[in-house]
Amino acid sequence: MRPAAASGSDPGVALVTTLLLLSLMSVVGLAMVISMSSDMLINGYYRNYRGAFYAADSGLSVARQQLMNQIVAAVPAVFATPPLAANAATAAQNYITNNYGTGGQGYISLNSGQAVSSWGGNFEIASVSFTQTSCTVTASGSATPGPCATDTQATAYQYVYSYSITSSGRALASQLTNVQERGNITLAITGTPITENFAAWGMFVDQQPICSGSYLVPGTITGPVFTNGSWTFGTTGSYIFTDPVGSAGANAGWQFGSCYQSNGGSYTSGAQQIKPNFQSGYKWGQPSVTLPPNDFSQKYAAIDGKGTGEPISNPTAAQWNTILNAAVKNISGTSYPAGGTASGVYLPYDGTKTVTGGGIYVQGDASSVQLSTGTDTSGNPTQVFTITQGATTTTVTTNIAANSTTVKSGATTLVLSGVPKNLISGQPATMLYVNGNIGNSSGTGNGLSGPGAGLPAVQDGAAITVTAESNVTVTGDLLYKTEPVTFTQNQIPGTPADSLIPGNNKGQTLGIFTATGNIDLNNKQSSTNLEIDASLATISSGGSGGIVNTGAAIGTLNIVGGRIQNTIQNINSTTRNIFFDRRFAAGSGFAPPWFPATVLTGASMSHTTVSSVQPISWITTPQ
Repeated sequence: MRPAAASGSDPGVALVTTLLLLSLMSVVGLAMVISMSSDMLINGYYRNYRGAFYAADSGLSVARQQLMNQIVAAVPAVFATPPLAANAATAAQNYITNNYGTGGQGYISLNSGQAVSSWGGNFEIASVSFTQTSCTVTASGSATPGPCATDTQATAYQYVYSYSITSSGRALASQLTNVQERGNITLAITGTPITENFAAWGMFVDQQPICSGSYLVPGTITGPVFTNGSWTFGTTGSYIFTDPVGSAGANAGWQFGSCYQSNGGSYTSGAQQIKPNFQSGYKWGQPSVTLPPNDFSQKYAAIDGKGTGEPISNPTAAQWNTILNAAVKNISGTSYPAGGTASGVYLPYDGTKTVTGGGIYVQGDASSVQLSTGTDTSGNPTQVFTITQGATTTTVTTNIAANSTTVKSGATTLVLSGVPKNLISGQPATMLYVNGNIGNSSGTGNGLSGPGAGLPAVQDGAAITVTAESNVTVTGDLLYKTEPVTFTQNQIPGTPADSLIPGNNKGQTLGIFTATGNIDLNNKQSSTNLEIDASLATISSGGSGGIVNTGAAIGTLNIVGGRIQNTIQNINSTTRNIFFDRRFAAGSGFAPPWFPATVLTGASMSHTTVSSVQPISWITTPQ
């Protein structure tokens, strides 16, 4: 007989409780497993999605930057007008498609060179659009930008391009995300105009109509050669050009019995051929060169030593008399008359008899201006200017070593402290300005000359520009004491003609300039030959000046420097040789003082390019 159970006790309850607890724990564990699995799946999906997104976004940045790089790279090293070709945007778009798009190498990995723990990703540019929406040009002298076009006076171009890029990023084969961005890219190309002295030309002619009945005199021309018109060549002799030859005109003229036009470098008619020796090539159809507007800077330079930045840029006759009255005096110390005068030689000096300006101002015609060299009692070199007006002769002697200027006329002598200077550079320099004619083309007076045939006229170290308001008549040799360049090949063994002679750059320089007249040649020497060691300029905007022979025929005319003129006129010379003074080369900074210059735009400018991007919209689309 089984004993009776204790009161309040039942063994089955404990088993049931245990089973219930075990079931609860199983449910909780299963819930935890499911939750963890879901989190892992969600995290994995998020990780892959973010990887695909980052890949797509990185690819978009790469494509956008490459668009900018390609369009910037399309800007030529030499400034052009316009600087970018019409297909520049299409070329940049094709570059992206071919290198990053579906037509290229497929998806591009971003993992190269990254840490093992980095999120993986690949991208591909699904689509790209790149088009020019606007272009404006800013031209010299214009405050308002205009439509984009070829403009030889252009100083800046601004291009605006619209872009749309869709980049597809991939983390795994099934995880794709697209990112699309739209915006604008702006490209600003700003040119820096170059101020170029006209002495940098071996020969420059502004107005030269093609096949006009005259042609270029044969001979050797060294240094850069250019015309805003077109060159015409003849059959009477050979042409040798050692430096580049160019023209704004698209063709050259070839004068036989008839004149023919061609864009080539030679021409044959029947049994005759004209074939200039272009040793450094030729190029027709280049941008024109802007001419200087007037000669007032030379007038001012003679009195203030600056020639630029004066308060009245284009004074009236009354204003000019007032300016002279305050600035210059004659040998007697009398100021220039406030009401003007017909003639006289004046220098800028103050009450302490100290030279304050840039040179010698001659009012009225000068029948003769002679340049010559000399020495003082101590052997110091001097430069002498002898000016004749009617019966009055005034001699001005500058002595750089002694820092003094001596003026003599008749029995009167004036000694000044200092010498004329370019007060911008601080260097000794003399502007001899004649407010009238120098000499007379009909033969009256001795005009501009040196002391005699074959004798030096310009001293070592002398920097001189002779300028006239009207004509300048050259009647004899104007020679440097020390010749800077060679005249013949192998004068220095192994060098061509027109080579700089080592040690012969003494700072000597001469410029002869007239803005409104001609440089007339009236050779009064017994020899039929004439040599002028100077850069010659008869140039101004709208002018018609040229170099013209008004006297006897010249056998050989040698110019050591350069020939710059508005028009070509008859020099009546059998042979004309121009030996370019290579010290005047572009960018050298060396030229006759206050010589005419121009601001070069177009292909001659240096330039900078700045690009910027402006996103307008950005969207992402997971797939």
